[in-house]
Formats: sequence, structure tokens, C-alpha cells
Amino acid sequence: MAKSKQSFSRITPEIQRLAVVCEERGKFAPALYEKYDVKRGLRDNNGDGVVAGLTAISNVKAKEIINGEMVPVAGSLSYRGYQVEDIIDHLPKDSHFGYETVTYLLLFGDMPTKEQLDEFCGILADYRSLPTGFVRDVIMKAPSANMMNALARSVLTLYSYDANADDTSIPNVLRQCLQLIATFPLLSVYGYHTDQHYHHNKSLIIHRPLPELSTAENILRLLRPNTKYTALEARVLDLALVLHAEHGGGNNSSFTTHVVTSSGTDTYSAIAAALGSLKGPKHGGANIKVEQMFADLKEHISDWNDDEAISAYLNALLNKEAFDKKGLIYGIGHAIYSISDPRARVFRQFVEALSEEKGLKDEFALYAKVEELAPRVIAENRKMYKGVSANVDFYSGFVYRMLGLPSELFTPVFAIARIAGWSAHRIEELVNAGKIIRPAYKSVSEPRVIG
Repeated sequence: MAKSKQSFSRITPEIQRLAVVCEERGKFAPALYEKYDVKRGLRDNNGDGVVAGLTAISNVKAKEIINGEMVPVAGSLSYRGYQVEDIIDHLPKDSHFGYETVTYLLLFGDMPTKEQLDEFCGILADYRSLPTGFVRDVIMKAPSANMMNALARSVLTLYSYDANADDTSIPNVLRQCLQLIATFPLLSVYGYHTDQHYHHNKSLIIHRPLPELSTAENILRLLRPNTKYTALEARVLDLALVLHAEHGGGNNSSFTTHVVTSSGTDTYSAIAAALGSLKGPKHGGANIKVEQMFADLKEHISDWNDDEAISAYLNALLNKEAFDKKGLIYGIGHAIYSISDPRARVFRQFVEALSEEKGLKDEFALYAKVEELAPRVIAENRKMYKGVSANVDFYSGFVYRMLGLPSELFTPVFAIARIAGWSAHRIEELVNAGKIIRPAYKSVSEPRVIG
């Protein structure tokens, strides 16, 4: 007999009891990690990552050796050796194709000429369509309330439509990656509209992309009922995609891409695994938490110019007395950056410009005030091995809200950007044909005998 969704999801008393056993048997004393010198999270006590591979795709830097000592410096992010700030500065001011430029750079290693970029954009435009009946037969069947799960399911199902799905030759993998880069906006936005239609009684909107538009422009076109957007809106969303396209091989989802690719599996499985990683709130979902935190802040503070009230709220966050009581100020701090996140640094000026266009300058000023006060509050409350600053997620949720993007699409938009980096990392792993990635785990179990 078929089970209802509610009965399928039910946790029985027996499961509750067995779950307690799992927790009790699975928990290790923190001292064990120190005893065996285990780098939890593949990071040492200074927060530096364990070197697990080589990459030429991008580099993240937050420290330098000065006078023989490793000291924090302003963060930098480079794609194929080019600083991301320089890339953005050299993009045509009226162009909305920065993401396509950066995708070309990440995949092929050099900045494209105008002719190369035009050809590349033409390839993506040709691939920006889904198999016949895919929207009806896949996306509209069993719509998910979580767009990342819907996106992963669509990616895995595309395997069935690919006559050469398991071919891991570079030309075939490149073809698969370009098709996914081109169709991620469709899979994400169509999945959202389907959920809104079936679960929230909204109109079902299925606009077709236009070949002459950029990825950013097509996202806005597909999402909005009237397909309209301003030049600044497209420019800011394009910039957001550029800044999220790649972030070194050590981030969780890119490392996942390397790990899964090293097993020899197909492209769809590798990218679906990366999506599963990005879905996690510790990775791709942080900007949603920032927006929720600010909504709570605005409920408790009426005067957005009151530094003392804002500082008191931030203290309450750290003391687990406000918002979700997790002791975190979301959007402040990063695993790598301390003095500054270059993505937030670049993004900030465009965020301010968009807030002016949207009549939200006061709200931008509130974000800027929290960005200023939060590091001081954290320094007063916590013993830190490095400083903290606003990361890119601090402003991205605010930007997406100003653009009218629903929170359900915040993380999928991250995925639409990061598929460029994942594709480059998958190809890099295949080209170098390394061993299957298999780190060691120290067993701390004692020998036992039955009976």
C-alpha cells in the first residue's frame, strides 16, 4: 500500500530510541582528535587547510610571510592568475556578459578575445534548452519545496537523456559541462515556478530564454512575469555570478567535485554531489541566514542609527540569546579571510548603487553599520586566532531580495554561478588522471569477541 508523505516521514518511538544509541556510540571525546593529531575539517588549529591536491584554476590568499612571520593581509581571489578585481575593472561597463567571460577563463585558462567570447556565448545559447518534454515529465513531477533538491534531481535525470552519459573523455565532458552551465538557470527557475504553482496556488510561468541575452539577463527574464529588468539589475546580478563562480579547490563543493570525479563516475553524478554539498547551510545557504537575521534585527530595533542598540543585539546573538540562538553573526567571518573578503569588498559599491535605485539607502546603511560594528563585538567576546570581516554572503542575500529573487532561489543562484568552477575542477581532475581520493580515518574501536 502506498504511503502518504506524512506517514513516510514519521519517526517512530523505536527509531527515537535507536537514534539515541547511534548518538551515544558515535560521539568521540575532543581529546581523541588531539591525541591522534586529526585535522578536523581538514584544517589545522590555525584554520589553514590540509594540502590535498594541486590546482591552476583559482587561488585564495589571506596571509603573507612578512619579516619571517605569517601575518594576515587583505584577502585576494584570483581566477587563472588574474585578480578578480582586475577582471571586473576590465569588463566593458555596459556589458552583462561578465559571467560568460569568467566561465571561459576558468575552463580554458585565458581571457577570451571578443571573437572567442562571441563564439562561446553562441555555444551556450545553442545549449540553453532542455530535452523535449523534460519540463513536463521531470520538473513538474513531484515538485520539491527545496530548489536545490529539485535541481539535483533534474541533473541526475539528464543522464537518461544523454547517449554518451558515461563517456569521460575530455571533449564529451566539456560538452556535458557546457550544457549544464547553459541549462542551470532553466532548471532552477522552472523548478521554482513549478513549486509555487503546485504547492502555493500561483500561476505557472514558463518563459523561454533568449539567445542574445546573458546568463544574468535570462535569469531575470525567466523569473519575472513581465520579463522586464533594468540595466543595473542585470549588471549587479552578473557581478554576483562572477564573484561566486569559483573559490579555490578547497571549498567543500569543489573538493566534492574532485573526490567524486576521482572515482571515475559520470558528470551528472559528480555535479549532483557538488549540489548536495552546496545545499548545506554551512556552505551555500549562509546568505539566507543573513537575511533572516536582519529581519529579526529589524523587529527588535526601531532606530537603525542607534549604535548601542545594534551592538547590544549583536552581543545577544553571540551569547545565544537572539535569533536562532546559535551564537553566530551570519555573514561575518570566513574560513580563509580575516582582514577582508575581496568579493564583499568589490560587491559593496554595486550593492550601494542598487539600493539607491530601489529606494533602500537606509537599509543599505543598516547593513554597513552592522558590518562596521560586528568585528568589534566579536573581538570583545571571543578569543580569535585571526580577525573577522564581512564575507560575500553578508550582502548577496540583500542584493537578491532587491532583485526580487525569492529566498528559495538564493542557493540555486549560487549553483548557477559555481557550476563554472565545478566544471573546471572536474576537467582538471580528469586531465591529471590521479588516484581515487581516499583519505585515512584512524580507528579508535577496541577489539571485541562475540560470546
